[in-house]
Amino acid sequence: MPEAHARDHGATHVVTNQPPPLEPYDACSSDRVLAAHLARHDVATHATALGAYGRAVGDELGAAGVLANRYPPVFHSHDRFGHRIDQVEFHPAYHALMRAAIECGWHSLPWTAPGRDSHVARAAFEYLHHQADSGTGCPLTMTFAAVPALRHAPALAEAWLPRITARVYDGTDRPWYEKQGVTIGMAMTEKQGGTDVRANTTRAEPVYVPGADEAWALTGHKWFCSAPMCDAFLTLAQTAGGLTCFLLPRWRPDGARNGFHVQRLKDKLGNHSNASSEVEYRDAFAWRVGAEGRGVATILEMVALTRFDCMVGSAALMRQGLAQAVHHCAHRQVMGRVLAEQPLMQNVLADLALEAEGALALALRVARGLDGAAAGDARASAFVRIATAIGKYWICKRAPAHVNEAAECLGGAGYVEQSVLPRLYREAPVNSTWEGSGNVQCLDVLRAMTREPAALAALQAELDGARGSDPHYDAFVERLTATITDGRGVEQCARALVEELALALVAAELIAAGDGLVAGAWCRGRLGPARGLAYGTLPAGIDLPALVARARPQLD
Repeated sequence: MPEAHARDHGATHVVTNQPPPLEPYDACSSDRVLAAHLARHDVATHATALGAYGRAVGDELGAAGVLANRYPPVFHSHDRFGHRIDQVEFHPAYHALMRAAIECGWHSLPWTAPGRDSHVARAAFEYLHHQADSGTGCPLTMTFAAVPALRHAPALAEAWLPRITARVYDGTDRPWYEKQGVTIGMAMTEKQGGTDVRANTTRAEPVYVPGADEAWALTGHKWFCSAPMCDAFLTLAQTAGGLTCFLLPRWRPDGARNGFHVQRLKDKLGNHSNASSEVEYRDAFAWRVGAEGRGVATILEMVALTRFDCMVGSAALMRQGLAQAVHHCAHRQVMGRVLAEQPLMQNVLADLALEAEGALALALRVARGLDGAAAGDARASAFVRIATAIGKYWICKRAPAHVNEAAECLGGAGYVEQSVLPRLYREAPVNSTWEGSGNVQCLDVLRAMTREPAALAALQAELDGARGSDPHYDAFVERLTATITDGRGVEQCARALVEELALALVAAELIAAGDGLVAGAWCRGRLGPARGLAYGTLPAGIDLPALVARARPQLD
């Protein structure tokens, strides 16, 4: 057939030595690493739903991700008659992605069906979804993470939480009280402060609105407001009592449009399916959430969960890039030999596989901690407090270089826009910047270590629990413990310290998971004296083909 096709069209050659497309495929059942770690955390009750979602991610949701990024959102400030409307128009694929995620419950599972595995299962849904598209993950994670903050305002929680947690997606622009399901955004950042939200200048004044308790009018400008078509936004503003948290809806209680005006959409490096914007508040109606002057403490409960989701999202990008690289190299020949069977390429692929599995393992370990914390386990809560910052720093930092290496495995085919790799590469940096950049995370780790003894104790217990299984691990943790105890020059060297904490935490989880191949390779390649800097520098003696085979997508 190929030869006949060439003759019929006057072609000069027949295309050979190219891999078959990795589509459609089951992103869940084809991932043996994901299956192994989900089995460890025992999420069998969610297996059917996860399997269905994995099939959709490798088929129609993956195709929707392509379209939602190829045709990014468009802002319309006014309608054709000159009325201010502040609407963002999305491609239908965006709505399909949002609908699928909300209907499966990954925005609400721990709140609607709390249990020993609900955070882990939700993380797995998110992990799969991000392999189709990451931009929609922004409004989804904010909707999920808004719940703890809104519980500080019982009246608001009673009215809003049933709609926030409903498995109903409604992308129409109309008052929230007319909808069965709503989404929540967040707007904290201002030009002059960035991370330093205490420098915010947006002002809030109490006002009287019939039927609305704790009503305020906000005036100011927000430099970044993600997902401006959400139904309401958690935001910060200065009051007489200090920086305070508010819930600001797109529509006022009387059915009029709120004083929430989109100035422009951000022209971003990546995350193209998601609309990020600058907005102005002009006497915008809002409800107070939490105590006056306690805005940072109130909204940080939301930020802690969105930081966790940054970990999961970055781990998912690594997995998608790795799957593309391993699949390509398993079918491509160079010098008459399959690429995946050549020793140097095996080292690269195995190293990428090891990093991706470590990221997933740590993310799911923190998810298990969230389940424990929800059940009242104080030690689990303390562990999550410090491990989230460690994981957010390390996993999100590793993702861009990981995707770059995966793309290089495909050569020129990985550099063209028809491949998914360029989109993954543009996407990868966002998670290390959003919700606190690298330095913020490292300083947060130091803060937890010095001011919260329970967090440090939980971390040390986690590391000590894996001792005695690997000599490289034992020696590494011994040195690390001495560094923590010494404490000299800690802030200046905070990145080095948090990097080592991350490496040790991943090792501890892989050791606990019980796969000697993976744990041994991590300890030798990441903790031992032969540790390299670039991917593809694993030391001799590691079973590279086995690591590659473990990571290869298993197709029917």
